[in-house]
Amino acid sequence: MKVQPNALWEQCLQLIRDNVTEQQFTTWFKPITFEAFDAATNILLVQVPSPFVYEYLEENYVDLLSKVLTRIYGKGVQLKYRIVTDKAHNLTQDIQSETVDNVETQLPTNRANQSPTPLDVALQEIDPQLDLHKSFSNYIEGDSNKLPRSIGLSIAEHPNTTQFNPMFIYGPSGCGKTHLINAIGLRIKQLYPQKRVLYISARLFQVQYTNSVLNNTTNDFINFYQTIDVLIVDDIQEWMTATKTQDTFFHIFNHLFKNGKRIILASDRPPVELKGMNERLLTRFACGLIAELEKPNVQLCVDILNSKIKRDGLNIPDDVVQFIAQTANGSVRDLQGVINSLLAYSVVYNSNIDMRLAERVIKRSVKIDDEPLTLDEIIDKVCSHFNVTVNAVNSRSRKQEIVLARQVSMYLAQKHTKMPASRIGKLVGGRDHSTVLHSCSQIEKRLQADKGFTAELSTIENSFKLKS
Repeated sequence: MKVQPNALWEQCLQLIRDNVTEQQFTTWFKPITFEAFDAATNILLVQVPSPFVYEYLEENYVDLLSKVLTRIYGKGVQLKYRIVTDKAHNLTQDIQSETVDNVETQLPTNRANQSPTPLDVALQEIDPQLDLHKSFSNYIEGDSNKLPRSIGLSIAEHPNTTQFNPMFIYGPSGCGKTHLINAIGLRIKQLYPQKRVLYISARLFQVQYTNSVLNNTTNDFINFYQTIDVLIVDDIQEWMTATKTQDTFFHIFNHLFKNGKRIILASDRPPVELKGMNERLLTRFACGLIAELEKPNVQLCVDILNSKIKRDGLNIPDDVVQFIAQTANGSVRDLQGVINSLLAYSVVYNSNIDMRLAERVIKRSVKIDDEPLTLDEIIDKVCSHFNVTVNAVNSRSRKQEIVLARQVSMYLAQKHTKMPASRIGKLVGGRDHSTVLHSCSQIEKRLQADKGFTAELSTIENSFKLKS
C-alpha cells in the first residue's frame, strides 16, 4: 500500500520529536503544517507561521531536517517553506530551504564508548553487547536462583508485557547476576530478532555520559538510549555517588517505562541499601519486581561444577568436586576460577587433577573458612598495605596517610561487615557515625575519579580472600 505524503510528514515529525526536547518540538516543529509533496520534482512544501520561525529553523535545525527528510522521503528531497508574512490578509511567501540533500545516513561503526544517535541507527541493527556464553542453556537452576530464573525466562519469552517491569535483580558478587541478565537478553534476541536489546555496565554508561557532556552531545546520548526496546544495566550500585548520571538515567528510564519498553537492572544490594541514589530513581526501581539471587548452596555448586567439567571435557573425581563446592563460599566466579586454574596446573605439570592439587589451587584463590570478616582483620590488612600502625589509625592524628588508611578501613568495614556505622566509629578510635559516613563518602568520590586508587582498593579486598 502506498503511503500518503502527509503520512510521511507525520513520520518526520515523530522522528524529530525523538531528537529534541518536548519544549523545542512544541515551539518550533508543532506549528509546521504539511502543504504538499510533488513526487515529480521531489519538493516537499510546508507552511510555517512567521518569518522568524523559518529563520530559526534554518539557523538551528537545518542538519536535523536534512537527515529526517532523507530518511523518510528518500535522497534528493527538497524542502520549501510557505511563510505566513501577513496573517490578517493571508499573505504568504515561498522560500526554498538551504537544507542539504544527499545527507550521509550510514552509521559509522565501532565508536568505542560513544553512543550513536537515533537518526543514525533508526533503521539499523545495534550490537546488543551480550555475552553469547551466558545463556539459559548453561544457567544451572537451584533453590537459590529458581524464582529469578523462572521470572527472567518468562520476561524473555513475553517482553511486551508490562508485568515485572522493571526487573531489579540483586545479590552478592559471584552469585550469577550477570549470567542471568545476559541470558534474558539472548533469549529475547532469539525469539524477537527485531527487538533493540542492549546490555551495558553502569560504569560504561557513566563513561559514555561523561563523554557526551564533554562533546556537547548529551541529547544524542539520551535519544539513542530512548530507542532501546530492552535495556539491561549491570552493577548500578556504581552510580551511588554519580548524581548527574542518575539524573540522566532518570529521563531515559521514564521514557522507556512510559512507552512500554523493558528495563532490567542488576546490583549487589537491594534498592533500599543504595545510599546516595536519588529517591525518585529508587521509587521507580521498586515499582516492578525486586528479586534476590542468593549465593548458591553446596548442591548447586556441585551441579555448576559438573556442568562446566562436562562442557570442558575434564576428568575430576567426585570427592574433589565436592571439596571445591564446599570451599568456594558460594561464588560461581570462584568456582569457574578454580576449575580454570586446575586445568592450567594439570597441563603445565602434566599431572592428574586430584585432592592435593585442588587444595593447592584453592589455598591461593579462595578464603577456605566460612568465618565472617572482622573489623580487626580489615584494619590489619589496610595498615599493612599503607604501612601504618593500628594505633595510628585509632589515634587522632591528621597526617594524610593515616587519615586515608582510617577512611579506607571504615569504608571497607561498612562494605564487608554487617556492623552499623555507629559501631564501626566506636571501634575505630571512638568516633561517631557521622565520621564513618563522611569517610565512606570521601572514599566513594575518590573511587569515581581515581582509577589507580580503585585498583589499590581491589588489591586490599583480594587480600581478604587469602588464607593467612
